[in-house]
Amino acid sequence: MQCQPAGPASGPVKQAQCYLNLSMQGDKLLEDGSFGPVTEAATKRFQKCAEITVDGIVAAQTWSFLTFWANSPDFVC
Repeated sequence: MQCQPAGPASGPVKQAQCYLNLSMQGDKLLEDGSFGPVTEAATKRFQKCAEITVDGIVAAQTWSFLTFWANSPDFVC
């Protein structure tokens, strides 16, 4: 599965949602470009599984780990 290109306004959030979907098992996020409470909770779950700072923010460290796990044949959790 690959992430679909997103428009400029919501692009980074849609990309993060897609990467979260590719990185973790379980319920999938709606890739709508809206960083709401569901995306924040998924981000925190990902951060916990990846053993990085858990703050719900997709900053440099989280983005780096998301990129790695989204392109891995395995799931982080």
